[in-house]
Amino acid sequence: MDAKHSDVLILGGGVIGLACALMLRRRGVSVRVLERGEAGCGASHGNCGTLTPSHAIPLSVPGLPWKALHWMLRRDAPLYVSPKPDWDRWRWLLGFTRQCRLDAARRAAVARAAILQRSWTLLPRMLAGEGIECEYSPSGNLYVYRDPRALAHDRADIAWLHELGIAAEELTGAAVEQMEPALLPGVAGGVLHADDAQLRPDRLVDGLARRVRELGGVIETGTAIEGFACSERHLIGVNTSRGEFCGEQIVMALGAWTPRIARQLDLAVPIQPGKGYSITMSRPDPCPSRALVLREPSVCVTAWGSGYRLGSTMEFSGFDERLNRTRLDALRRGARAYLRAPLGGELREEWWGWRPMCVDELPLIGPVRRWNNLLLATGHGMLGVSMSAATAELVTALVLGGAPTLDPRPYAPQRFAHL
Repeated sequence: MDAKHSDVLILGGGVIGLACALMLRRRGVSVRVLERGEAGCGASHGNCGTLTPSHAIPLSVPGLPWKALHWMLRRDAPLYVSPKPDWDRWRWLLGFTRQCRLDAARRAAVARAAILQRSWTLLPRMLAGEGIECEYSPSGNLYVYRDPRALAHDRADIAWLHELGIAAEELTGAAVEQMEPALLPGVAGGVLHADDAQLRPDRLVDGLARRVRELGGVIETGTAIEGFACSERHLIGVNTSRGEFCGEQIVMALGAWTPRIARQLDLAVPIQPGKGYSITMSRPDPCPSRALVLREPSVCVTAWGSGYRLGSTMEFSGFDERLNRTRLDALRRGARAYLRAPLGGELREEWWGWRPMCVDELPLIGPVRRWNNLLLATGHGMLGVSMSAATAELVTALVLGGAPTLDPRPYAPQRFAHL
């Protein structure tokens, strides 16, 4: 391989880009990953680390816009939209609001379920086959309710998940408390998503990067994208802070940064950054034995042998790089209302990251019309880890011209006229 030329050039070294690089390298393709920071330093680092087929139902269901308007008055709400003027954000939110219809939500749920379930099958095989140790545990995900009205509201989702072939079992409050002694008394009920799993996302991306390098792939860290060299409909090279790199095909897996970089190629990618937060600590005692979602405050709790994390929330505030302590406090407050020992004794990290939220809540995977050697692999929202292995499989099939296992049409960027 030429010093700066490869068969496939992958822009972005998060979980999606690294999974694509690994699967392509396994098929004998020379790959190079360009990453502006360190591998896995973005949203792949501090997320909740859950694999969630249970999240097949999108956020964009009827009634959400009215709820979001109410939440705008609360900076600690599970979903917060900054009222500051930002034309790109408000245009995206208008498009998102238009998706809040039952027919659109049902179409999205079917496509999300397909890629989530395929990834659920592939990822454990990948971890075992590549020797990646990231504390993977198929222990399920337990939604916990303290308000019976919230549980009653979510019963329709249980039936919907069953239609999609995804496990969801309603439990009594007593059964939930017996299953999880770490919970405070007063649980109204729960829903066990037995097919969900958990892992440490930072160790996952470290393992993926290690295997890419061991198999002969190249990861260029500290390499910021500055522009592109183009000829008619073909991308010749990518200009970076470390010179120009070339690839026969280019995969853009830049997460929330995709719209800013793609704009240089006359592509209007319908993604907004959705800011998430997490707090990582040492394990408390008692500690939950599986991933939990504390439903009313929308706090995710993940416990590994090596640590403990509170996470979640969604904030649409553009590319605001400030750490909003109000939202961190909301995570702690939610945990205190549900858990006997809500916080670990040692604080290890307070984190935020931008998730790439596509306007129709489906990832963008596949070629674009404007450029004949560019594919997108982005827009996975909160489900990058959960969808990573199936995305890599689909990208590999599209690059090599094989028959994809998944129907690529629901995820094709060309479903948008401007892509």
